[in-house]
Amino acid sequence: MARLTSLHSASAQSLRFKSYRPPTPTAPKHALPFFVHVSTTSGPGGATPNKRRVEKKIDPKLEVIGGGRDSFLPALKLEDRPYNPFPLIGWNCHVETIFASFYRSCPDVRLKRQCLRTQDDGVVSLDWISGDDRQLPANSPVVILLPGLTGGSQDTYVRHMLVRARSEGWRVVVFNSRGCGNGPVITPQFYSASFIEDLREVVAHVAKRYPEANLYAVGWSLGGNILVRYLGHESHACPLSGAVSLCNPFNLVIADENFRKGFNNVYDKALARALRRIFKKHALLFEDLGGEYKIDLAANAKTLKDYDEGLTRVSFGFKSADEYYANSCSSVSIKYAENDPIAPSSGIPRKDIQENPNCLLIVTPQGGHLGWIAGAGAPLGTPWTDPIVMDFLDHLERGKSKGLKSRIDQSDSLQQQQQNLRQAQV
Repeated sequence: MARLTSLHSASAQSLRFKSYRPPTPTAPKHALPFFVHVSTTSGPGGATPNKRRVEKKIDPKLEVIGGGRDSFLPALKLEDRPYNPFPLIGWNCHVETIFASFYRSCPDVRLKRQCLRTQDDGVVSLDWISGDDRQLPANSPVVILLPGLTGGSQDTYVRHMLVRARSEGWRVVVFNSRGCGNGPVITPQFYSASFIEDLREVVAHVAKRYPEANLYAVGWSLGGNILVRYLGHESHACPLSGAVSLCNPFNLVIADENFRKGFNNVYDKALARALRRIFKKHALLFEDLGGEYKIDLAANAKTLKDYDEGLTRVSFGFKSADEYYANSCSSVSIKYAENDPIAPSSGIPRKDIQENPNCLLIVTPQGGHLGWIAGAGAPLGTPWTDPIVMDFLDHLERGKSKGLKSRIDQSDSLQQQQQNLRQAQV
């Protein structure tokens, strides 16, 4: 499910045309409830010692671990949701990944765009469901969706989650990173796996806009990595009440190595092509930067690493793409698929998740990357993960988890603790 970590932010003003070196996140023992989902074909799986504490049996093919297992697992109804991959499509990670990308249905939703100016004069695009301000109460829970690399509100996996959350009375907003979702770029900086300042400003903006609502977030792939890093940096001061990370690569060094293996080169080239398309729309902004920038390398990148070496690592203050990957890992997250060809399961920080009482990890035996073609929605509809994600978020919103409190309750509790401490001192 989800977990929280703490980090210190650099001054947003210093990001304008200067390099940004993110501080190292820490992993507090008590933090925001966090849910991670992954799909895989290798690595540990099946039962764990904690499984004996849960009376109802779940699909033995699922790996379910985490310090928050006993608190969160009963709410997910996994005993009623075995992971049965759709015939033929769901048994090969590459077939499943590609099929989901090209053939999954895309729900038709009217969205209203809000362009948010950041403190360093950049712009991110927030897509809200049109009409929700009139139709939903002010205290309706809000979930912020973070798509994967180059992704946006047009992606099918984002649309399905958006529709499901809205059908259950949630207010939904899609956070399109700079240049994504056909959003504008007005400064010579995009985004990266290490950069959390935009997300910090988005969360603050949404919290200010809906002060009576509890806030949650769901991130996929690179969006999941950014979300988990944000949670780690914010720690106990995080405005979110819960979070879910899916297909998070966790360890970008391992993910980079995995990209160059066999058929995975196809994904590497596809992501590089998508990045080139976004870059070329805004290439004029980068013409006169000079310095260590290698604009030609980025503009003609054949691989993701070419692009990061030419542009990303320079924009965010790293000496090389390898250093950028090593310092951009989100080692404290997530929900995963064992056969994910893009976010390999070997990068999952299982030990950290197992020891954190606010974390739950679910690893499915198949699923590919952003696939999960299984369950009632297969093969063209909603991924197997969506109802589980919503069960988790609904559970947190109801406040039935042991020790879980809303942001208002947390504030009241802190004030009470401080009052008790003053009384004790007197």
